Amino acid sequence: MFDDRTDAGERLAAELERRDFEADLVLGIPRGALPVARPVADALDADLDVVVARKMGAPENPELALGAVASDGSAWYNEALIDRLDVEDDYLEAVREDEAENASEKADRYRETPGLPDLDGKRVVVVDDGVATGATARACLRQVQAGGGTFVALAVPVGSPRGIDDLESEADEVIALRTPQSFRAVGQFYRAFGQVTDDEAIEYLER
Repeated sequence: MFDDRTDAGERLAAELERRDFEADLVLGIPRGALPVARPVADALDADLDVVVARKMGAPENPELALGAVASDGSAWYNEALIDRLDVEDDYLEAVREDEAENASEKADRYRETPGLPDLDGKRVVVVDDGVATGATARACLRQVQAGGGTFVALAVPVGSPRGIDDLESEADEVIALRTPQSFRAVGQFYRAFGQVTDDEAIEYLER
């Protein structure tokens, strides 16, 4: 059990230091990951920025994720669910474009220049406050991989065993402090897991 996201970030940072982990850039997935990512970036003496993705909701049930798309259009699709619901290609493309635009607008709220920083030749670690299905993390990792980083890792305090296993194919390394079999939701492993506002998230970036 983590006290809050900052506590989780400090524990994650300590584990990465124990492993002699090196990174040039830490990318938090807003908004909840920024309090986690700040201690990680500080410990690794790395720059902190954001990578943004949005889930793509199913027809008539937007809370059911057909996949996720990052701000540059990089997407991951849950093919099994799409086949089961018989979702049409036109719908998928329309929702991908809409959510990519929403992700891009959200990313622009956090940085002065559009797009990710230059990733060419850099070691990058993507940080989130936890992984359930891993949909948004997949889309974020795909955007970072496409950006040309030489090494791309994902680091989280907690994740579902299946979600973490599925993400192994999307990154060069995946670090999770806890992968409990009793996983139901990320928030169950935090004593305090309130919403992080945009203003609060931006403060962590500016520290």
